[in-house]
Amino acid sequence: MPQHTVFHGTFLHSLALDDFEIIEDGLIVVKPDGTISQLAASVPKSSVPERLATAGLSETEYGQVHYLGRGQFLVPGFVDTHNHAPQWAQRGLGQSMHILDWLDKITFPNEARFRDPAYARRVYSSCVDGFLQQGVTTASYYGSAHAEATKILADLCLEKGQRAFVGKCNMNRNAPDYYRDATVRSSLDDTLDCIAHMRKVDPEGGLVKHVITPRFAITCEDALLAGLGQMARDNPDLPIQTHFNEARQEMDFTKTLFPAFGNEVDLYDHFGLLTERSILAHCCYMSAYELDRLRDLGCGVAHCPVSNMTVGGGFMAAPVRQFLRRGIKVGLGTDSGGGFSSSMLDAMRQALVASNAREESSGGGDKGLSIGEVFYLATLGGARVCCLDHRIGSFSPGKEFDALLIDAESAAPGVMAPVEEHDSIKTIFDKFVMTGDDRNIKQVFVRGRKVKG
Repeated sequence: MPQHTVFHGTFLHSLALDDFEIIEDGLIVVKPDGTISQLAASVPKSSVPERLATAGLSETEYGQVHYLGRGQFLVPGFVDTHNHAPQWAQRGLGQSMHILDWLDKITFPNEARFRDPAYARRVYSSCVDGFLQQGVTTASYYGSAHAEATKILADLCLEKGQRAFVGKCNMNRNAPDYYRDATVRSSLDDTLDCIAHMRKVDPEGGLVKHVITPRFAITCEDALLAGLGQMARDNPDLPIQTHFNEARQEMDFTKTLFPAFGNEVDLYDHFGLLTERSILAHCCYMSAYELDRLRDLGCGVAHCPVSNMTVGGGFMAAPVRQFLRRGIKVGLGTDSGGGFSSSMLDAMRQALVASNAREESSGGGDKGLSIGEVFYLATLGGARVCCLDHRIGSFSPGKEFDALLIDAESAAPGVMAPVEEHDSIKTIFDKFVMTGDDRNIKQVFVRGRKVKG
């Protein structure tokens, strides 16, 4: 008989951008289906059995209680809102190149290799394992342009227990002949094939769901964008993702291809690709008009500070404070191969750096982010971008238990700043965020299932 899972100790989560909660002597009960049934604070360790009995749980229904010691705590799983799974094996290559050159010389030749299903399975298996190892419980993945490889990625996410949006990358121009969709019709048909496959293997979309994925306007003819927009209207349960105002070189080229549009928000909106389900990666250069339109359309932003400062051609610090000030949804993305690190912890740290640069360049107008705020972006903020905040992102009862068990003291031979006797829980948390790594992430849970540790 499946048992409830029970933890007692310290839990930390965000309830809102400015509401970071530390729960001491907390008690969390997870039902066999992976949902959180109870969350309580200030429960003495000695009172746990009585508290569970009062809740109607016998010891046979939960087995042992997991008591967390000093330096151990639970946080919600990380949500990676922008991730190119095929680029797992090319991480670190082509740094400092301009974006279109990087695509032509590094990325397209690498992604073309995913036409081989055996190669795709090998790299994608390593990719999913690697992100789970680093605490990414939810990822919005761009696949390659190959339908078969995309289905393999979805199968692996389901098998290994990672929550994922998985998209076949649509691209039928401005890419090498050896790596592009043959026609608009074949691109759309391959996408429909992937949608059908994912609905077959996960009918309720509990873990895996297809995400409509025009790579970006540069690689899509008008008819392809229009077809994907119609697909989005026909499938209101599916998310949408693309790149948006990533780099000056990309933006200038886009305008030459679509001279009827003065900006990318009008372009993508014209084709029906901007809704509350849209995840827009980067958004580094934004006019006031575009900011207001994204807010009105309900789109989410995947902020990728690591890649924005290493690939693309410039120190591209996105206006995150302006997004937040306007109420635009914002999460973090690792971008996988687009930067020097695939770690969400590094994404949080680099988001701090980028926000400090924005504060300086704006004369103090765009105040830098705090550790609590970047943690929100990596968890509940990302869940909101993916329209999953009713299911994940915090430990509120009724949500699914996507969680990381952090151990700040036993990560030998880890390099996290040592925990000292006088350190508060908040101090230990700050040390983890700023100096910890995957060795401090001892266990990972997705929908109650342990997928690491």
